[in-house]
Amino acid sequence: MTKQHKAEVVEFLTDEFKSANAILVCGFSGLSVSQIESARALAKEAGTKVQVVKNTLASIALKNAELEPLELKEANIFVWGDDQVSVCKVADKAATDFKEKFVIKSGLFEGKIADLNTIASIAKLPSRDELIGMLLSVWTAPARNFVTGLDNLRSKLEEESA
Repeated sequence: MTKQHKAEVVEFLTDEFKSANAILVCGFSGLSVSQIESARALAKEAGTKVQVVKNTLASIALKNAELEPLELKEANIFVWGDDQVSVCKVADKAATDFKEKFVIKSGLFEGKIADLNTIASIAKLPSRDELIGMLLSVWTAPARNFVTGLDNLRSKLEEESA
């Protein structure tokens, strides 16, 4: 990797990390290329990004983005995005699918270090779209009940007049 390419990678990651609300560092020792590609496909589907990055380049990018430093050891794959829930779900799904090979090591939420319990808890939350669906269901329930009541009243009145 040339110095120019390294500088481009650091610049790209700095911009990405500045705009990301969630960044997870995961270990991927022992994963095959096809397994890494399936994790990438899962991330793309969820609107998150995944990249294997050298620790020194990632440390520089985190520092340039003015984020708290992370302890980076061994080979790491970074998962990041705007939606904390989807980032955690992608990493949790990969960790579940590739037991012992894909491990969530640490993370940053809104620039602050997050512990593994927090990451696991957020991964269990419903996604943004699911939450919006639940909210819409709650909002439309009174109107739905009112219409059902009117229909039942109409049916009762028709039965009485017949």
